[in-house]
Amino acid sequence: MRPISLAVEYGWPVHTLLYDDDREPSAWAGDLLRTTRAERVAMAPDLLADLGEKSAAPPEVVAVVGMPADDLDRIPVAGDFLGVLFDRPTSPGNIGSILRSADAMGAHGLIVTGHAADVYDPKAVRASTGSLFALPAVRVPSPAEVMAWVRARRADGTPIVVVGTDEHGDCDVFDFDLTQPTLLLVGNETTGLSAAWRERCDTMVGIPMIGAASSLNAANAATAVLYEAARQRITARR
Repeated sequence: MRPISLAVEYGWPVHTLLYDDDREPSAWAGDLLRTTRAERVAMAPDLLADLGEKSAAPPEVVAVVGMPADDLDRIPVAGDFLGVLFDRPTSPGNIGSILRSADAMGAHGLIVTGHAADVYDPKAVRASTGSLFALPAVRVPSPAEVMAWVRARRADGTPIVVVGTDEHGDCDVFDFDLTQPTLLLVGNETTGLSAAWRERCDTMVGIPMIGAASSLNAANAATAVLYEAARQRITARR
């Protein structure tokens, strides 16, 4: 329900709504089918279950939604800019989890670079709990396109700082000023940031850890740094 509701709320083009004609619609589904301008197609419950990948609990409605262009200019940039870049992720679930955290912590967009899992993989969409439709997520082939965009934003007057994350950072994350316009880089789950991205970082920050673990899951690490950025920015406004 939530992903479809957010897709409609944020103006994504809904082309088709597939629904079970033999099932009494809930208030939510009835309102969606009545008010959304889209083709409506009745479908057998077993087919809906296959499409929804939930055989135990078939979805009430499946929406066919148009995908926006992979254009970095979809991401709004101003003096309070906070963006996240995920370098070559292998897990669509981690993409969705980072989208959810970025949305919750006030970030303005997610960039996924390199040969990577798909932002629109069903696992990513579900893990985002609908944040995919509220926060711009853009797929970009390589660092070159991103850095050209960063340079253009700097030329326009927004001094974006590119901040990489690594267990051996130049400083602890809470010692770095994340209130400035920031593009936060998160590396591949196994190998971390690529050499190409490390060379382009203005600084590297680390999350201090006390226990036996030497690193965090990519989504958990991103959430920790995003929380610190949100904390600094909320404190600065008080």
